[in-house]
Amino acid sequence: MAGKRRKYSVAERKELWERWKRGESASEIARALDRSPRTVHNTLRKRGGMAPPERRRSRLALTLAEREEISRGIAAEESVRRIAARLDRSPSTVTREIARHGGHSRYRAVEADERAWDNARRPQTCKLARDPSLAQLVAAKLREDWSPEQIAGWLKIEFPTDQTMRVSHETIYLTLFIQARGALKRELMSHLRRARAMRRPRNAKRRNRGQGQIVDGVSIRERPAEAEDRALPGHWEGDLLAGGANTHIATLVERQSRFVMLVALEGKGTRTVTDALTQISE
Repeated sequence: MAGKRRKYSVAERKELWERWKRGESASEIARALDRSPRTVHNTLRKRGGMAPPERRRSRLALTLAEREEISRGIAAEESVRRIAARLDRSPSTVTREIARHGGHSRYRAVEADERAWDNARRPQTCKLARDPSLAQLVAAKLREDWSPEQIAGWLKIEFPTDQTMRVSHETIYLTLFIQARGALKRELMSHLRRARAMRRPRNAKRRNRGQGQIVDGVSIRERPAEAEDRALPGHWEGDLLAGGANTHIATLVERQSRFVMLVALEGKGTRTVTDALTQISE
């Protein structure tokens, strides 16, 4: 049975990027969050391995408390001007708020606040896409095998008084990994020091030394002789089978009788597999 997809909660997404910044691998993060490594990798790849900035509300935007005050004013049949005066807001601001979220008959403070937060997630055009001349200059330096850090530093020296000719190395990386279309061609990634599709945290190499190896693993050659010659019952051998559409089955084989048990899994994460095997053995 295929595993059901579930969205990341705000806390899970925050933990994912914090672990990535600390240098953990996608597999380590997947085990911590009980997710598929492929799901974690896809999430990281969409941002090119660069954590998104933390979202903040504008200081000019209406707060939930203000929206609740608007809702109470509507229920009390107060005029828009009276509600606006109590909030120290312009009447036009209150009018637009009510009209945007269902009108007087359907306005709900919590729903309006959530909808406003979702609508504020507008894609922003990167600086290099807005400035073709700057993008061409950066592309030319990349073709000469300059690093983004070198390009950003050179621009400050070459154009000391022109703020429009400034771009950070992070913006160059972000444009290459995420917003390449219309700004920088993806082929320019081959000129980077490390031609990969994602940026790795600086301490990832040090932390992930030995990645892919089982810690304190015991070789199969060290299993007892009675398990090898199948003389005594009670020795089991396990395996994990992966199928299409992200389906997985665990197999358990008793080595003497060759009795086989098949366990359908909702995923291949460590916690998911161990919980399923524990449940079937009880």
